[in-house]
Amino acid sequence: MSATVLRPAVPSRFRRGHTRATVETLLDEISRLTVERQRLRDRGVNGSRLERNRVRLARKQWELSHALIERYVPSDSKAV
Repeated sequence: MSATVLRPAVPSRFRRGHTRATVETLLDEISRLTVERQRLRDRGVNGSRLERNRVRLARKQWELSHALIERYVPSDSKAV
């Protein structure tokens, strides 16, 4: 009998693309999206524009976490 490894379903918006941004690029994008979000909130914008910004910001944060893992976890540790 063999064990089957189940992976949690990942929403399509959080699947990794073929091209990967650098940590520095992602930090810049997160900063830009954060400023944009604050401006939207200052202007009292609610609804879909704020939600789209939230989703883009969450995606960039998710990408950043994976970019940092790739940068700092040794290659042989990833195979475990």
